[in-house]
Amino acid sequence: MAHGVTPITLWFLIAIAANFTGYVVYLTGLRRQLVQPNRASWLIWSAATLVEASTYAAVNPGAAQSIVFLISSAACLIVTLGIWRQSAWSPPSKSETICMIACLGALLLWLAFRSAFWAHMLVVAAVPISFWPTWESVRQDRARERSPAWGLWTIGDLATLLVAARSEDINLAGYAYIFVEVACHASVWFMIGLATINPLRSLGFRNGRFYVLDAYRPAANLFSVGESHLGKAVYAAVAFAEGDPIVKFTGRRFRADQVPSVMRGGSDRFVQVTPDHYMGPSNRIDDLINHSCAPNAGLRFTDEGVVLVAIKPITPGEEIAWDYSTTLTQSNWHMICQCKSPECRRVIGNFETLSPERQEWFRARNLVAPYLRRRDDVAPVEVAAQVVLKTG
Repeated sequence: MAHGVTPITLWFLIAIAANFTGYVVYLTGLRRQLVQPNRASWLIWSAATLVEASTYAAVNPGAAQSIVFLISSAACLIVTLGIWRQSAWSPPSKSETICMIACLGALLLWLAFRSAFWAHMLVVAAVPISFWPTWESVRQDRARERSPAWGLWTIGDLATLLVAARSEDINLAGYAYIFVEVACHASVWFMIGLATINPLRSLGFRNGRFYVLDAYRPAANLFSVGESHLGKAVYAAVAFAEGDPIVKFTGRRFRADQVPSVMRGGSDRFVQVTPDHYMGPSNRIDDLINHSCAPNAGLRFTDEGVVLVAIKPITPGEEIAWDYSTTLTQSNWHMICQCKSPECRRVIGNFETLSPERQEWFRARNLVAPYLRRRDDVAPVEVAAQVVLKTG
């Protein structure tokens, strides 16, 4: 090629540029709360990528693609630190624990027995396991990972594969790792939609200004967070008409027996979404929306997820609140209410504690969880622990 640039050098530069740009894009999206990464997956990746890069270099000495993996391991650690600054720690699931053990085993194999090949192959096997939490998160809500970064990482992996194909030193183990990386990154890209790589969806002009990486953010700032007699509260910054969607509730799902029995402060943010599962904190605006016995909003369970909608006109500056009882089947849960509305019930309990007339009012407007839509469908969950809902 002209100016002495060989094909292998070109693909090598593309691989580095695509991977590095992907991490910059993803970190920018994280800081602007446009993505909601799975913390467990990123913790595993940050711990495993350095092992992957080191064992890859040991198995394939002198391979140029090792530099790509070293850059990725450093960038992965930076993203993980960014995630942890915005998140609260939660215990790992069984699959996350298995993956962590596999990655630790790889490190021990390499350090204790100097068996770089088998350490590398064990980490390769752990990669798809580490993607499992992210796949589950995307399956529940594609918007959590809707970032051009996944397409960039896939392109970078393909370029790395082309570099490897032109290398005479790479062996089967080296190919295995690259193929697994391509498949895993591409799988997330396909799940969130190939159009996410489209630059027109990531930058452009809106409201007289140039924007980058906020194509999925509302055009206006819809909310403000302030203080009320309950602490943090969410106020409308624009007007909402009756029936308007306000915000989508998101968060990792937990079995009822996994929800902590005693919680304080930022951890008091759980919403029941099935008879046996709760949605945990999202670290977003939905965590701060309070309860009211005379709410102006309600939760609607749709094919797109759990959405808070206005049930009456909401004016700018008005606090947004919903009735926590509209999702609850738990028989032993209660909360002292301090909403101070004229209709205040004093004690908030499950859906059955509402009057029959109030139950039917919520059902008629599709503002209850699916398992509460008919009286015969209500099946209380017997859980020993008392659970506190999402609240500011």
